[in-house]
Amino acid sequence: MHTRSLSPSPALDDRVDRLRRLAQADPRLEGVLLYGSWTLGEADAHSDIEAYLYIQDDRLADFDGPAFLEQLAPLKLAYTNMYGILAVVFDDLMRGEFHLTAAGAGIDEVPTWEGMVHLPRPDDAVLLDRTGRLTRAARRLAEFRPPEPAATARQLIDELTNWTLMLAHVLARGETARAHNLLHAVVAPQQLQLCRLLRDSTAHWLTPSRALERDLPAADRDRYTSTTAAARHDDVRTAARESWRWSRDLAAEAADRWTLHLPRGARGLHEEISGLLD
Repeated sequence: MHTRSLSPSPALDDRVDRLRRLAQADPRLEGVLLYGSWTLGEADAHSDIEAYLYIQDDRLADFDGPAFLEQLAPLKLAYTNMYGILAVVFDDLMRGEFHLTAAGAGIDEVPTWEGMVHLPRPDDAVLLDRTGRLTRAARRLAEFRPPEPAATARQLIDELTNWTLMLAHVLARGETARAHNLLHAVVAPQQLQLCRLLRDSTAHWLTPSRALERDLPAADRDRYTSTTAAARHDDVRTAARESWRWSRDLAAEAADRWTLHLPRGARGLHEEISGLLD
């Protein structure tokens, strides 16, 4: 398989090519699948290298991931992160994330990623495939499948309602740091997903803040900015009010587009949440 440069980062392209050669020379590996920005053609000098290493089932227990990756470039850090992924930092400060996975069940799982993972050039993403299974599986991910609009909007509106009510209670309790985290780590990503759904800009669905400056109109970026705050009680309360206003505006827009029911009236849940925040 011929290496085709997809990024403006020669260092990343070289590392991908070297990973291909190392994998082909290691009989313990049945397949290697890249994912992330390189496979989407969006990589730059700050991008990571991310891959699944599909190891022969009977060799997984004795496969030394850091020792294998040390052949790519010297490592400054190597550890298993909170998601069970081998995370590394190379000597040039390029990050890497590598899933060390049993080939049998692992390759069978790849087609189940449809709708979540997009590999527009699956044959480039597959760096090694000794049996043909991985290539067939990866080709199932070549077509981008945006989320179903009405059901997804309904889910996001309900999520934003629930989590913003929790945010209001946490603020009322005086837990400013916890409220700050809820606002930015839980509520904001769901708002951005609902906004992307409405703007027909779902390419970065799983990481909705990615390329926000390029993907969303200035008015939406300004609304997002108004929902951010320093971790000071009054600032978080103000941002929470702005956040809920934006959530309600997005919900109303979605309701009009996809004929969704929203609670109405002074005793409706959405109004009651506004009252708590005010």
